[in-house]
Amino acid sequence: MIDKSVHGLWLAVAATVVLTLILHLQRSGGTLAVLFVIGIALGATLYHAALGFTAAYRRFFLDGEISGIVAQIVMLAVAMTLFAPVLAAGEVFGHGVSGAVAPVGVSMVLGAFLFGIGMQLGGGCGSGTLFTMGGGDARMVVTLACFCIGGFWGSLDLAWWRTLPEAPAAALGERWGYGRALAAQLVVLGLVYVVLRRRFGRPVPSRPPPGGPERPSLLYGPWPLLLGAVLLAVLNWLTLLVAGHPWSITWGMTLWGAKAAVLVGWEPVGQGFWSGLFQQQALANPVLDDPTSVMDVGIIAGAFVAAVLAGRFRPTLHIPPRALLASVVGGFLLGYGARLAYGCNIGAFFSGVASTSLHGWLWIAAALPGNWLGIKLRPWFGLPR
Repeated sequence: MIDKSVHGLWLAVAATVVLTLILHLQRSGGTLAVLFVIGIALGATLYHAALGFTAAYRRFFLDGEISGIVAQIVMLAVAMTLFAPVLAAGEVFGHGVSGAVAPVGVSMVLGAFLFGIGMQLGGGCGSGTLFTMGGGDARMVVTLACFCIGGFWGSLDLAWWRTLPEAPAAALGERWGYGRALAAQLVVLGLVYVVLRRRFGRPVPSRPPPGGPERPSLLYGPWPLLLGAVLLAVLNWLTLLVAGHPWSITWGMTLWGAKAAVLVGWEPVGQGFWSGLFQQQALANPVLDDPTSVMDVGIIAGAFVAAVLAGRFRPTLHIPPRALLASVVGGFLLGYGARLAYGCNIGAFFSGVASTSLHGWLWIAAALPGNWLGIKLRPWFGLPR
């Protein structure tokens, strides 16, 4: 068990950080503060439910374990059901809403494939990098830093990649109507579940993490995977209601990389992707004026608070050299791939499918082979199964 005095210190730090940020964000209006709280809830949910996409795909490919995949199916089904009436209305609470919809092309498919490799080498996905770092995994600090570098680099190359064949963005809800699109997607998810169940058997319930309580606790965790899946869907829906767009992650990391580049002398004028009005404003404004960045910070803070409350926040600075190299390579691939693919497992896959976007389905179809290859490469970097 962690020393009580140390535990109390971490609790004080967690409370101070969260309250300070909430008070700061309230000065910019209630929306950012609400999104930060949603981010905290996302981080705590991801941590307590141990709902990581990377580990779920690794267990599936290596052991045929489908619990994590089934949790994602439930998450998607709940999210798309909640999203459909909101997206069909086109507005909520007096402001417009839009789904996560993006073009489909060579760059998107390649980006998702590279992202899949990066997941297994870097040790996390978009959400996984943030919540495991918040939970005390020092290796993920390196992964996140290289994630930001890769995202920024990808933004500089994106204009060239988009010269390759690419089809316009397509939302099935807009083409078929959201009722039909929702029904079709639910049927697809149901078929995927039936095939997985017949081929690999009943999902195995998740086990408490090492050092965790024997009995699940709402405050201290661990939480059942399916509870985590439903909560993530609801929190993504709340993000749609508050922000006007679904949950996304990797734009924040790309922005952080660009801001770091500006500090060392990079000039964004005339730099393709960064010539857009939205990007220019994001570069000019403070980081905490950006909704995605606010939620990303919230995820880290939420996981930090959850780990401290559970008595499992024990950060270590020891990272084996080959694992460190895996974080560098994997983090870069995560960032670069996400920028080419218009998002990660959250912004492109989760939010994309919930928005009935065709690119969300094709994203996961390309990312899974990337994960398979990444798993094969893990032993080269001394990484365990």
